Amino acid sequence: MRSFVGVFVAAVVVVGAGFGFAAPAFAAVADGLKVAQANACMGCHAVDRKLVGPSFKDVAAKYKGDAAAQAKLEKKVRDGGAGVWGAIPMPSHPGMSAADIQSVVGWVLAGASSK
Repeated sequence: MRSFVGVFVAAVVVVGAGFGFAAPAFAAVADGLKVAQANACMGCHAVDRKLVGPSFKDVAAKYKGDAAAQAKLEKKVRDGGAGVWGAIPMPSHPGMSAADIQSVVGWVLAGASSK
């Protein structure tokens, strides 16, 4: 039993690393949609269509394969920014916790599942 648990944990780490996040962040990604809904992200973004800002699926596609994407997007959510997706700036979100930002960005980069 002990070896099975070790193999399972190792598999989660390897699979998670392939998606750009470590095993501890995996649980946070599962909550990403809830975090996005609770923090007004959905006022400007939708999962699969452009609103004020790009769709979360478009963001995932743009940053696919970018090893620095998690850190870049966490900074963008926290500090805001402009120019990447057009003239409308993204406001900063200083009231969001680092854990919530990590969760929502991880969810977006994992493909922004609506389930």
